[in-house]
Amino acid sequence: MKMKCILAIIVLGFSSSQLKSQFIDVTEKLGFSGGGKAAFADYNNDGFVDIHAGSLFINNKGNKLVPATESNAPGGSVVWGDFDNDGNIDLFQYTGAGSLHRNKGDGTFEKLDFPKLPTVNSMGAVWIDINNDGLIDLYVGGYEIWQQKVHPDALFINLGDGKFKEEWRSKEGACYSARGVCASDFNEDGYPDIYVSNYRLQPNHLLINDGKGKLNNMAEDYGTAGNPSGLINYTGGIKYQVSGHTIGSCFDDLDNDGLIDLFVGNFSHPRPGQDHPQFLRNKGKKFEYKFEDKSSDSGLGWQESFASPSFGDFDNDGDLDLYFTTVYGVGSGNIKNFPVLYSNEGKWKFSNVTSNEGLQNLPATYQSAWADIDNDGDLDLCSAGKIFQNNSKRGNWIKIELSGDGKNINRSAIGSIVKIRSKDSVMTRHVQTGTGEGNQSEMTLHFGLGNLKGPLDAEILWPGKVITTSKGLKINSLHKITYKK
Repeated sequence: MKMKCILAIIVLGFSSSQLKSQFIDVTEKLGFSGGGKAAFADYNNDGFVDIHAGSLFINNKGNKLVPATESNAPGGSVVWGDFDNDGNIDLFQYTGAGSLHRNKGDGTFEKLDFPKLPTVNSMGAVWIDINNDGLIDLYVGGYEIWQQKVHPDALFINLGDGKFKEEWRSKEGACYSARGVCASDFNEDGYPDIYVSNYRLQPNHLLINDGKGKLNNMAEDYGTAGNPSGLINYTGGIKYQVSGHTIGSCFDDLDNDGLIDLFVGNFSHPRPGQDHPQFLRNKGKKFEYKFEDKSSDSGLGWQESFASPSFGDFDNDGDLDLYFTTVYGVGSGNIKNFPVLYSNEGKWKFSNVTSNEGLQNLPATYQSAWADIDNDGDLDLCSAGKIFQNNSKRGNWIKIELSGDGKNINRSAIGSIVKIRSKDSVMTRHVQTGTGEGNQSEMTLHFGLGNLKGPLDAEILWPGKVITTSKGLKINSLHKITYKK
């Protein structure tokens, strides 16, 4: 069956230059004050991405972030996704008892009934279309009550008409302390898979979607469970091999080979036997999409309290860079810990550019997400209760905003993968709703291009393994691409 796309182009009048990148703290200027987990989305469809960080702020044309006091949006931590396919992006509050909030399209939300969560303090959730029926479903991490109970993760299926049912939860006695949750179709079979970052030195879970709505933990088979050593007993009678204190992880293409890799964000005390952060390379189809560890000479310096990572190409050179928070002001041995920015230099080499880029000495935080707040073609950062404006202006760029038809493909196009090919690389981005621990970067896909000239072609792998190509895309522009059967 032949597929086609509807393409709209918005050309933004910004030219590339070779100015040094520099982040400027514009928190006070924008009127922002939110230290909770950051989740970006354009909730009022005005073309400027808004932010929820403990509460909702409306982006007023990149000039102000205005508290949405009349919106009825929930507090706490949230994840965005258009669950009813009406073109207005909705909210799920995954903290506390959990609550579903429908965007009415008039700037306000209404709370809908939702099944009771089997947890009371989730640290992360993701929207995914687990069964490719065009309706996004919800996976919620469970976490724990320290030394009392470990809560199960749970999967909720979207039945349509605003109704959800609990389809699955972790079995009693086999619950792990989930922190971050992220998802991607990393094996490109058309179905999204889920990676759960587990704490307390527990092995992490890679839940492979079998295409029939079932998730199977195959982390050990794929090399993503951690590096086990010895056995330990924990709350709830769980017995497991010692691995890492994983707080948040990210699925992203880190080497521009067209395959989505995995970064595992491990907190690690200086005692031996605890996993440090891991760069895991996707080896591709020939090796059944299994992963290999590329961490040893990546250049990432160790800090005890590493927590929530996020990736974005802040310098528009074509490579995804790493921002990584810490959650101790002072760690073991009276060593100060600070969030860091690492530039991706290619070939799995990263360099610390935190001070050079104006992000030095930030406080402990779990907040970490990227978005182009001012629509100038480079990525801005939300972390530590602050907004940092990127004044780079170097490198060409292109942005792609995908939409499903709301029938065959979910309206938010969650799970879609976009590839842009150049002479010696395949830059790959995917529409995702969870990064690090409970954060959400902007779903409009941003590609830094460096000196690459246009026009360019974009290959899109939609959920269900439907492939389309949009040709002749102008650089330094935003392109809106809608799936049409």
